[in-house]
Amino acid sequence: MTTKHIDVRRWRVTSSKPFRSVVAAVDAAVGHPNMRTFSAEIAAAKTAGDLEAVVQRALGKSGFMEFARFDLGLVLKKELGEQAPDSLHLVIGNPLIMKEMVKHVPDAGSYAPVTLLIDERPDGVHLSYDSMASLLAPYGNPDALKVARELDSKVERLLAEAAS
Repeated sequence: MTTKHIDVRRWRVTSSKPFRSVVAAVDAAVGHPNMRTFSAEIAAAKTAGDLEAVVQRALGKSGFMEFARFDLGLVLKKELGEQAPDSLHLVIGNPLIMKEMVKHVPDAGSYAPVTLLIDERPDGVHLSYDSMASLLAPYGNPDALKVARELDSKVERLLAEAAS
């Protein structure tokens, strides 16, 4: 077994908006395809062009789609009651961007699609994201890093817009 040490850069913005407003802003910016239908359409795609058309239909205005959501706040509320903070873990991405990174660094598939954490704290609603460029930096592939930096910029823009 081999190991690789990876230093991760976490990007975070804090919003004074209510939790539900922040989540609604993210929801409005990302696509929400029926994942069963989406997977079937991806499998049925015959060409790269067909694949791109399927993905483009699934994306929201941010260029991302939601793959999964985990309502951590709901779980916390089972033990802590209504005073528990809201917390939501979203898995979002764009399969076309993921493909470009994985072509150059197969391990990028461990980090994509990306995860966002939206959670309530005493100082506001935090939107957090671990930089893909920081995750891929140890692999030293300039092509993958270029794609990762572009992805980071898109995610950072999404979170900044949702927070404001």
